Amino acid sequence: MSYNCLFSVLTDTALVDETLDHAIAMAAAHDAHLDLLCLGVDRSQTGYYYAGASAVVLQDTITRAQEEAEEIDARVRQRLGREGVLWASEKGVCQLADLARHVATRARFSDLAILPQPYGEGRGAELEPATESVLFDGRTPALVVPPSAAPVATPRRIVVAWNESAEALAAVRAAMPLLAAAEDVNLAIIDPPTHGPTRSDPGGMLSQYLSRHGVKVEIDVLSKTLPKVSDILVRHATDMDADLMVMGAYGHSRFREAIFGGATRSMLEEATLPVLMAH
Repeated sequence: MSYNCLFSVLTDTALVDETLDHAIAMAAAHDAHLDLLCLGVDRSQTGYYYAGASAVVLQDTITRAQEEAEEIDARVRQRLGREGVLWASEKGVCQLADLARHVATRARFSDLAILPQPYGEGRGAELEPATESVLFDGRTPALVVPPSAAPVATPRRIVVAWNESAEALAAVRAAMPLLAAAEDVNLAIIDPPTHGPTRSDPGGMLSQYLSRHGVKVEIDVLSKTLPKVSDILVRHATDMDADLMVMGAYGHSRFREAIFGGATRSMLEEATLPVLMAH
């Protein structure tokens, strides 16, 4: 497997440059084609408008979204015109409630999506459904990049958050080109089950699978010494001086994670390094 087709959706002019930094680095390192969707989002209402809203108000929200899409597209074309990568840019306008359809339709024909961190200060409401639509509807792995992270297209050290789930295995397979090229890959296993077929050798089967692909693997079994799994993973990645985290996304339902929290939601909020996720 290789990353021949990369995708990113841009909905905020303030996030264009930081997202493009990572997308361009990945495209250059893997000789990939980068497709960009520049969306102006009508955020006024999720699918409907206030009763009594005039046609002038409705047209104003669409006009603002069109102007935003044109500004994003112009910045993308100006930036990528100076880069030596293959790329294409498409612009459009949509309502917040209809964003997922537009994003997923394009993401599904990509090997990897590069997306900005959806939560945090100054992050728009459209970033969350954009990320979820890539993972769920597009069935495409996503590289989620926090604002503080430097682009690392060929990470040297990678931490894999392993819990034996189908989501985690999907993320490992999606990250295989990066894992095979890394100097060190660390399987982080938090409180493995004391009963089950792998209780005496946690991570052993995955380690064997990866080693047959030429991946240099080590296994660390960690205790849950902090309240949240994401806190342990972030601390472990920092201790390992990792460049990338690989993990499954949304082992629980999105509704449950939104209400009660979960490792995916917490990692998307708190990660300080790029995270490659798959569902």
